[in-house]
Amino acid sequence: MATLPAAERRAFALKINSGLTKLYSFQQGPVEFYWFLSTTTLAASVILWPSFYDAVDPLDFEGFLMMQLNNLDSELAHELGDFPEDDLDVVFTPKECRTLQPSMPEDGVELDSHVRDCVQTYIRDWLITGPRHVPTLPEDTSRTAPASCDFDLRSLQPDPRLENLLRHVSAEEFERQNEEARRTNRHAELLALYPSVDEIEKVLQQGEIGDCAEPYMVLKESEAGKGLVRNLLYVYPQRLNFANRPASARNITIKIQFMCGEDPSCAMPVIFGKSSGPEFVQEIYTAITYHNKSPDFYEEVKIKLPAKLTEKHHLLFTFYHISCQPKQGASVETVVGYSWLPILLNDRLQTGHYCLPVALDKLPFHYSIHSPEKVPSQTPPIKWVEGHKGVFNIEVQAVSSVHTQDNHLEKFFTLCHSLESQVTFPIRLMDQKITEATLEHELKLSIICLNSSRLEPLVLFLHLVLDKLFQLAVQPMVIAGQTANFSQFAFESVVAIVNSLHNSKDLSKDQHGRNCLLASYVYYVFRLPDPQREVAKPGAGGSAVLSESRYYTFGRASAVAVGSKLLQSRVISCSNPDITVTQAATDEEVKSIMSSKPVDHSSSRMSFYIEGTNDTPNVCTNPRPSNKKHFHEELALQMVVSTGMVREAVFKYAWFFFELLIKSMAQYVHNIEKQDNPRRSRFSDRFKDDITTIVSVVTSEIAALLVKPQKESEQAEKINISLAFFLYDLLSLMDRGFVFNLIKHYCNQLSNKLNSLSTLISMRLEFLRILCSHEHYLNLNLFFMTSASAPASPSPSLSSQNSSSCSSFQDQKIAGMFDLSSEYRQQHFLTGLLFTELSAALDADSEGISKVQKKAVSAILSLLSSHDLDPRCSKKEVKIKIAALYLPLVVSDARSGKGRTGSPEEEQDSAGAINQNVALAIAGNQFSLRSSGISLASLPYRQSATLGPDTTRNLLICFLWIMKNADQNLIQKWIADLPSMQLNRILDLLFICVSCFEYKGKQSSDKVSTQALQKSRDVKARLEEALLRGNDRSAGLNENLRWRKEQTHWRQANERQDKTKAELDQEALISGNLATEANLIILDMQENIIQASFAAECRDNLLGGVLKVLVNSLGCDQSTTYLTHCFATLRALIAKFGDFLFEEEVEQCADLCQRVLHHCSSSIDVTRTQACATLYLLMRYSFSSTSNFARVKMQVTMSLASLVGKSPEFNEEFLRRSLRTILAYAEEDVDMQATPFPLQVEELLCNLNSILSDTVKMREFQEDPEMLMDLMYRIAKGYQTSPDLRLTWLQNMAEKHTKRKCYTEAAMCLVHAAALVAEYLSMLEDHSYLPVGSVSFQNISSNVLEESAVSDDVLSPDEDGICSGRYFSESGLVGLLEQAAELFSTGGLYETVNEVYKIVIPILEAHRDFRKLTLTHSKLQKAFDSIINKGQKRMFGTYFRVGFYGSKFGDLDEQEFVYKEPAITKLPEISHRLEGFYGQCFGEDAVEVIKDSAPVDKSKLDPNKAYIQITFVEPYFDEYEMKDRVTYFEKNFNLCRFMYTTPFTMDGRPRGELSEQYKRNTILTTMHAFPYIKTRINIIQKEEFILTPIEVAIEDMRKKTQELTAATNQEPPDAKMLQMVLQGSVGATVNQGPLEVAQVFLAEIPADPKLYRHHNKLRLCFKEFIMRCGEAVDKNKRLITADQREYQQELKKNYGKLKENLRPMIERKIPELYNAVVKVHSTRNLCRKEKQNKTTTKKQQQQQQQQQKLIITDTSKTSECQKVIFKPQANKCFGT
Repeated sequence: MATLPAAERRAFALKINSGLTKLYSFQQGPVEFYWFLSTTTLAASVILWPSFYDAVDPLDFEGFLMMQLNNLDSELAHELGDFPEDDLDVVFTPKECRTLQPSMPEDGVELDSHVRDCVQTYIRDWLITGPRHVPTLPEDTSRTAPASCDFDLRSLQPDPRLENLLRHVSAEEFERQNEEARRTNRHAELLALYPSVDEIEKVLQQGEIGDCAEPYMVLKESEAGKGLVRNLLYVYPQRLNFANRPASARNITIKIQFMCGEDPSCAMPVIFGKSSGPEFVQEIYTAITYHNKSPDFYEEVKIKLPAKLTEKHHLLFTFYHISCQPKQGASVETVVGYSWLPILLNDRLQTGHYCLPVALDKLPFHYSIHSPEKVPSQTPPIKWVEGHKGVFNIEVQAVSSVHTQDNHLEKFFTLCHSLESQVTFPIRLMDQKITEATLEHELKLSIICLNSSRLEPLVLFLHLVLDKLFQLAVQPMVIAGQTANFSQFAFESVVAIVNSLHNSKDLSKDQHGRNCLLASYVYYVFRLPDPQREVAKPGAGGSAVLSESRYYTFGRASAVAVGSKLLQSRVISCSNPDITVTQAATDEEVKSIMSSKPVDHSSSRMSFYIEGTNDTPNVCTNPRPSNKKHFHEELALQMVVSTGMVREAVFKYAWFFFELLIKSMAQYVHNIEKQDNPRRSRFSDRFKDDITTIVSVVTSEIAALLVKPQKESEQAEKINISLAFFLYDLLSLMDRGFVFNLIKHYCNQLSNKLNSLSTLISMRLEFLRILCSHEHYLNLNLFFMTSASAPASPSPSLSSQNSSSCSSFQDQKIAGMFDLSSEYRQQHFLTGLLFTELSAALDADSEGISKVQKKAVSAILSLLSSHDLDPRCSKKEVKIKIAALYLPLVVSDARSGKGRTGSPEEEQDSAGAINQNVALAIAGNQFSLRSSGISLASLPYRQSATLGPDTTRNLLICFLWIMKNADQNLIQKWIADLPSMQLNRILDLLFICVSCFEYKGKQSSDKVSTQALQKSRDVKARLEEALLRGNDRSAGLNENLRWRKEQTHWRQANERQDKTKAELDQEALISGNLATEANLIILDMQENIIQASFAAECRDNLLGGVLKVLVNSLGCDQSTTYLTHCFATLRALIAKFGDFLFEEEVEQCADLCQRVLHHCSSSIDVTRTQACATLYLLMRYSFSSTSNFARVKMQVTMSLASLVGKSPEFNEEFLRRSLRTILAYAEEDVDMQATPFPLQVEELLCNLNSILSDTVKMREFQEDPEMLMDLMYRIAKGYQTSPDLRLTWLQNMAEKHTKRKCYTEAAMCLVHAAALVAEYLSMLEDHSYLPVGSVSFQNISSNVLEESAVSDDVLSPDEDGICSGRYFSESGLVGLLEQAAELFSTGGLYETVNEVYKIVIPILEAHRDFRKLTLTHSKLQKAFDSIINKGQKRMFGTYFRVGFYGSKFGDLDEQEFVYKEPAITKLPEISHRLEGFYGQCFGEDAVEVIKDSAPVDKSKLDPNKAYIQITFVEPYFDEYEMKDRVTYFEKNFNLCRFMYTTPFTMDGRPRGELSEQYKRNTILTTMHAFPYIKTRINIIQKEEFILTPIEVAIEDMRKKTQELTAATNQEPPDAKMLQMVLQGSVGATVNQGPLEVAQVFLAEIPADPKLYRHHNKLRLCFKEFIMRCGEAVDKNKRLITADQREYQQELKKNYGKLKENLRPMIERKIPELYNAVVKVHSTRNLCRKEKQNKTTTKKQQQQQQQQQKLIITDTSKTSECQKVIFKPQANKCFGT
């Protein structure tokens, strides 16, 4: 393909274009052409979309506009821009110079053509195509809000009452007054209060897109070509070698001159002088190195080169010897040599390193035209240093804007200038001679080789190179009588240069990967090539082409022929030339195209001159003169016919060529007569064909890249954005109907190519977002056209034909305005496409669809924001028309219509179901678009997807914007015609809106996560780096920014550290205004629905939903403005539908009571006034309805209980005032005085007041969790006669415990609640599977029995308002127990989980709920596994005794509690916590912690201080209890007795010697068993036991023996633990060790007989202790390793010593204690002796048994002694 001439390629391109057009129009045709256009065959299958997803045929925009423009309102048309013909203007901007004195060539010097071009490049004005009509945005005054005012809080008096509350007003008048009040003081622009869509604004949706600049493309001076002509030469003398010079030359300096001739007067003053001298000098000297014949030089000589250089210009070096001690009369300077360097060599500037010879004598004539190395022989000959060898090293560098210093550039410029001026052939180019015959070939060769130039000179001369190439592209050249066309070569060279610059790593790029040099060129520098100069080079005969000649190309001739043939087979219009009818076979048509080519005189040449005579071949009916070859047409043609690598590069960097096309077209339109050239006729049909082909090929390229790896996909996204901006600009220049067809073709072609749903929608969305950002977006969508004036659709929509919901034409018309029909999509083309993408995105459910959904919704939101900010759209009538444009957005989900299956009952159920957690996401598509009645159920993807929270919020604000600005009469009529189910869906939507736009408060806006803040800083740093350095590090950061623009909107979501407090306050104020306005819009919608339901008498289905939304809004943070209107609406609702609300909406009514009561405690008097009036009206109408408002009384009481238990902002003072206000209403209500209503109100308010009194202390102790739970426990105890309220408080306590992570206590609260429910159920129902009241729960906790008294006072649990909560049922009981089981499991009490499920399982079995049974048994298995795996590794609570002493504690004075703290809590921790808390309450100096556990003598305490005594306690069990408490869990559960020990001596010291150390054991008994519903329990009993020193010793030795036994028998063995215990037992260095204890208490027999038995117990303890030590030593011997043998020997040695030292004391006996004891060696001997002594009397036997029993009783307290006594192997009796 690349080898074919342009004519053939053009023919193929047109053939492809026509084939594509057929495929677009009829969705059929030869698929091969798609493959031909794409670089890669798309093998994957494509998605089959329903017909409504394809883009419809757009209107003939220009024709329709001309017909309808006269019918428009002139004032409206003027405000919206009068539909300007041209949006892009051509502006010439003077170039700024960065220097005070611009460096320009000297005046009066004749410059050659190259120098003139270089100078012109730098002095020529910028040419910028910018927006013509840019509306200026007014200062945003809508973001202000009224200032807040302070309120004079008076003493506790009734608040002002509403005057009209008790007056009789009709419901209609009430609603009218409410509506008038709501319509006043509203914000006109909703989205002015809404934050921007993205952190960086992608597309400015107000004004021309040219105003939205990319942040990195605000071009700097250097990048934009703000340069000056630089022509400088730098000379660096380096080294001189005169070592072998015969004469003396040691102090050497060099005089450097720039000469324009050989005469000394020809030295030019072009050398830059030093700062202390003149600016320019004629000569300059180097520094001297003393006495050095081979000096080095370090000077830099800067020379300003003349603009015109000749062969006479050269550098002259004169070498001097400077005499330090000159002779008298002799000169200081002595010339010792000369050298020179010609500036030009073969007309090129000489630069580089040189080693020049030095002449000793004066230089001869004409020396300068030769180089010193190649001077011809002279007479007389020149004397040289060292025989003409190089002895002087020098370097020359040039910084020049004139001299290219590159062979390829030099050749190209020289050949171009030879074509532009009269030159004599042959011309010399370096060492080459170019004749006229070879000129064309050499020029083509030089064009091809341009890309081989060095990067630095290519960049320096880039503007000039591109200008010349573009000139060659449109300038036909006649060489030797033949016309040479260089268009293709020039274009391919431009492509190669663009590719090379982009691939260079040394050149800066913006974040899109665009080369900054090219971007600045196309934006500032590029302009149309100069008018064509008809240049003719004389041929052999000297003839020239006549000036009247005409210009053609083979490609154009063929195109015209092809066009004429294709036109014959088409039905076309000017704006839609692509609707084909029939087409010839492919081969025949291409053959006919090729046959129409005339005879080619020059075979390969593309352009030539033909005389304008009748002999001209008749290839075109309208031949164009040569000066009409337009750049944009040639560029489009070359883009179409390019092939291979050139074509790939063209579309890879399509942005550059698109920008060139747009700028050239804008200049072309600027230059022609616009009045005589309307949009339709500005550009030729052939050019439109080329544009169509380009768009088609680029679209195919995008599709091909998208199926490749990620890197290619990023490239496709960039090309897609470039194409979108290209079409965006075309809308400002070309026939808009034609551009709409291009957009349609793009959408349909991309749909047929791609197989990824999310990718397809994303690409089309990004494309449409850019197009919809057009300044005249509204005009382009014909928003001002009503449905009556809309054009007839070529195919009526299905919905308009089959609609059965509308009963009249007017109803059909209204319904049609909410329908995304084909007529709508045709008339409002861009908006219809955008809505189609939104519909597809919201209904899709594929990978990556969430980002696409966010992008689609953000596009709509950006458009609506632009309308709010556009001053042209500020009028109400304009806003109404704009809102009508977006009405299809609010249509209910199409799945609820024909595409839905199932019964109406199922639909109704599903309509009522709504996700309460609306702040996180919307489950499913809440409002998708209805498309011509076609059900979305036919789509091949799932119809619901979960939207992200940001997307949800953006989508809902769009919905609210439309509802706010649309015609309210239209909305009311539309709602009136909707079925009840769809109205319920709208109410669900409003419910979600309330939660989404809740006011979060200033604190929420101030909270910025560290991670998000750091991320924002990182992004900012990367952007700044890209700005300052221009590197490519931030490439791909945000591809959606507009390229080539000057301004940007930088938004940082988390940079709050840079904001002042005033700015943060302003943001909070704006957020509050947004919440207010959004909720007022929701309220307006609800009023419309209420009116519609009242008119249609379908209130039963809708009022519950309306009330749900209102109650939800009252539960959110709202402004006083909204609350005032909301309460007014509620009162109207109560007055109109009170009977229904009290009878049918019981739960809603209860929620309403709670919300209203909550606002009665508000600190704002306006809110309290409204809430009090509403609550009183609720009571009044409830009483009027039933003559008793028992239900409301119960609901209000429960609401108060819940309020004081949960609400942190609850204020008792204001609530008391509100209660007083309600009482005042009751007293002033004349109509109700004859009824018992006022008395019942007073009773209710007194009851509420008492509850408030009980909660006062609870408010004071919010920071003391133990005291707070005590108070909540007390309040719950007071509600024992009201099971509902007690249950509420138990749940509140469980919630508080859970927040503190006290899961066991929380579970106990729920167990008590379940026991309470069981008591109620047992009174109502008699089922065997139900628990028999609270008795069934005592295995879980013995404390639960206290719930059995609760139900005794409930006389009629089924009475109205009693036990009506949802938990008082079997399912509620199971739910409570399951929650308790989960909390027990979390707390580690797995054994209790089993007991809980023992109650649950029978209920589940009775209900045959096998699914839950499966789950329950799996949880049981998990609990049992945890018991097995964790066992004793679990850590339960730690317990402390806490006593409070001092009057400061009030009721707590002298109270003692046992506190349960988390496991492993140390004494200092709880001590620090309590001391810190009460220190804050009473002052740090007023609180003191008693450090010991001794009894407190209050008389010795300071009365002005508060004392706290904290003691660690352990659970205490009697010996009989230990039989049942076997496991670790049983020893830590159901605890009510605790013990702590206090060491003391008789003289008052806590510690003393062993012989004087006493110990006090204190046993405490608590009121309830742990764990309980509180974490501290009162102590009700205290017992004390004092141990004597020897008893203390006995206790200590028993503990040591137990430790040894445990360490010895541990499985698996732990050698370290065993050695540690052994070391403490037998170690020689143990203070107060066993040996010392024995020496103190066993050394002598005590004198006091009362101590005999204690002495004997201690002796037996030591006996067992020694035995256990021996076992431990033996066990350790088996466990040690080889390196511990010495340690084992030491242990054994110490053990032996200890045993020997203890032996005499252990074996010492007390005769008095064993006198009556019979010697028994063993049990067997005893039996033998009894047999032998049969004569022993019965009395003696009884006496012996009594003696043994006495001994056993004395030793029964220690199992060790028993073992010692009754050990069968013992050989000695006690007396031995």
